[in-house]
Amino acid sequence: MQQFHQYIGGQFEAGSAQFDSLDPATGDVWAKMPEASPADVDRAVHAAEGAFCGSDWAAMTASQRGKLLLRLADLVAKNASRLAELETRDTGKIIRETSAQIAYVAEYYRYYAGLADKIEGAHLPIDKPDMEVWLRREPLGVVAAIVPWNSQLFLSAVKIGPALAAGCTVVLKASEEAPAPLLEFARIFDQAGFPPGVLNVITGGPAAGAALTSHPKVAHVAFTGGPETARHIVRNSAENLASTSLELGGKSPFIVFEDADIKSAVNAQISGIFAASGQSCVAGSRLVIANSIKDQFLARLQQKAEAVVIGAPDDMATEVGPLCTKAQRDHAMALIAASTQAGAKLITGGTALGRPGYYFPPTILDCS
Repeated sequence: MQQFHQYIGGQFEAGSAQFDSLDPATGDVWAKMPEASPADVDRAVHAAEGAFCGSDWAAMTASQRGKLLLRLADLVAKNASRLAELETRDTGKIIRETSAQIAYVAEYYRYYAGLADKIEGAHLPIDKPDMEVWLRREPLGVVAAIVPWNSQLFLSAVKIGPALAAGCTVVLKASEEAPAPLLEFARIFDQAGFPPGVLNVITGGPAAGAALTSHPKVAHVAFTGGPETARHIVRNSAENLASTSLELGGKSPFIVFEDADIKSAVNAQISGIFAASGQSCVAGSRLVIANSIKDQFLARLQQKAEAVVIGAPDDMATEVGPLCTKAQRDHAMALIAASTQAGAKLITGGTALGRPGYYFPPTILDCS
């Protein structure tokens, strides 16, 4: 069994408590994860504040920050296979998806590395001849970054990259559901040569999230996740006037008009909804079809859905792996039961597969 550690102030720690991480493909415990207590969160924020105010980071030029980010990008690229394997093991996302996504995560860090020394100010005109006004952009301070499990390396890169390029420091809270890739990322980050405390990586449930987003030393909260959690974050951050950036999931409509190329549209819908086993904030989960082509479209969609290869997530031939957690599988089954009770017609799927782990077949409901 593997043991993962949180990363605070440049040090790896087991955490105040640990919890089991279950392999979605088997349902078995495969690793121990650290669970950050409010005290751990406080130490992480103070480590980030200390790094922000410390001479090693604060005195660093923008070009120097950019070079560190470039080094980080190279290390991410070098360790891409390991990161993909861990993400597949901990989340159930198939290896062909995690490998493809992680292959370009390094490019985000390269982009922000190049941006670091291009953050410009301005000379502003003023109606007083004996005065000059200059605009200078300065880092905010400590950034709390909170990401979900389903695309965590990408979603953290687009938060960590710009924050560090600007000279901020970061406390990253990985989701308590499948945090292994980000805890491994902390190990990679440690090798890049950043001063201690510039990035801190913790994980944990609502208590850790509340402690982080309400901390008086946090200047900005960058969050990706659901609207209900975002409401808590806004309330938590309001007392300290921390700014927020909220990227929230929603139901994405997939609209097919009667003049569409049905074959192409069906293929796009299959990819749009069943990638990551449907666990994506941009999944095309609402299908709206012109009535004149509905029957033809659904017949082909059913055929394609039932031909999807369901299998082990670490097999390159697999097209749909397990759901991330038992709770997610149970939620899907409850939604299907409620929909059919309300009059929806089950076209295909809808029943958990009789195999270990949290597998669930591609499911289509006609709610018209």
